[in-house]
Amino acid sequence: MFDLTGQVAIVTGASRGIGRATAEALAAQGAHVIVNYARGEAQAAEVVAGILERGGKAEAVRFDVAQSAETEAAIAAIAKRLGRLDILVANAGIAIDGLLIQLKDEALEQQLAINLRGAIACARASIKAMLKARRGRVIFVSSVVGETGNAGQVAYAATKAALLGVTKSLAKEYAKRNITVNAVTPGWIETDMTRELPPAAREAMIAAIPLGRAAAPREVAAPILFLASDEASYVTGAVLRVNGGMLT
Repeated sequence: MFDLTGQVAIVTGASRGIGRATAEALAAQGAHVIVNYARGEAQAAEVVAGILERGGKAEAVRFDVAQSAETEAAIAAIAKRLGRLDILVANAGIAIDGLLIQLKDEALEQQLAINLRGAIACARASIKAMLKARRGRVIFVSSVVGETGNAGQVAYAATKAALLGVTKSLAKEYAKRNITVNAVTPGWIETDMTRELPPAAREAMIAAIPLGRAAAPREVAAPILFLASDEASYVTGAVLRVNGGMLT
């Protein structure tokens, strides 16, 4: 089950967090994983080293998803060099929090460039390669905030909500070419940042989660692995909620 032997997968923003866990999960099932990064070279190298030590296949490739031309050239080169491209996990993203009246255009543009335009650029380049094979899997990493909204995250919520529209539209565009397009919407994920929150803030956040805890990155990687596999061949245009019951 979930056998990805011989397949090529690109995971953007894979040097840490959900991206790292996803790269590791895909590699464990036999995929040759491209660990993308923009700035975390040492962290990406660490991810690759760990995968190789466990007998998997991986390599780190730098490109900044906010730069469309750079991104599309890099993905095209990967597909040409490896002879195929089967899976894209568009995970790279940033959040710059602040109330609307404090939101600067620069912060808005940065989030749009990475979270939305970057994801679209990755999908555009990847689907071009997938069309030749008449098969592919595209998975966008959105957020529960894109479905519920959140005070202080107007720009972030807007970009993550937009990804859901992108998902549903692309699913309809490329279903006849056997390319599925889906999204996951993670809730609160355990990270270095959330672990450093004051106890009272952590308790308040956990109280809003019916399961009573945050998720580990691997708990988001597992649903992504399913969507990337042949077992999900009849799933497209779906939004898979991974939020511990925050939104049902």
